[in-house]
Amino acid sequence: MNPSESSQQEDEKPVSQEINIKVKDQRGTAICFKMKRSIKLKKLMQTYCARNGFPQNSVRFLYEGEEIRETDTPEGLKMEDGDMIETMVAQRGGAGTVFL
Repeated sequence: MNPSESSQQEDEKPVSQEINIKVKDQRGTAICFKMKRSIKLKKLMQTYCARNGFPQNSVRFLYEGEEIRETDTPEGLKMEDGDMIETMVAQRGGAGTVFL
C-alpha cells in the first residue's frame, strides 16, 4: 500500500450504523434517542408519545421544518449524529385543531 492510499483510508471514517437523535418539545426539553440509521422513525415517534403520555395522532414531528412520516428513516433523511427533531402538540378546541 502506498502512502496516498493510507491517507485516503484514514480520511474516510466508516459511518456508524447507529445515530443519536434529539427530540425537542415546545418548552425546549430534549430527549435523546439512539437508533440504527435504517430503522423507520415510526418506532421513535411511538416511544416519544408513550413516554410523554400523548396520543400519537396529536403530535407532529419536524426535521428541518418538514414533517416526518412514519416510514422515513434517519438514513433516508440524511440525518447526522446529534441532529434534532422538533415536536408540535395539537391543541383541540372550539374551532378545530391548532398546532402550537
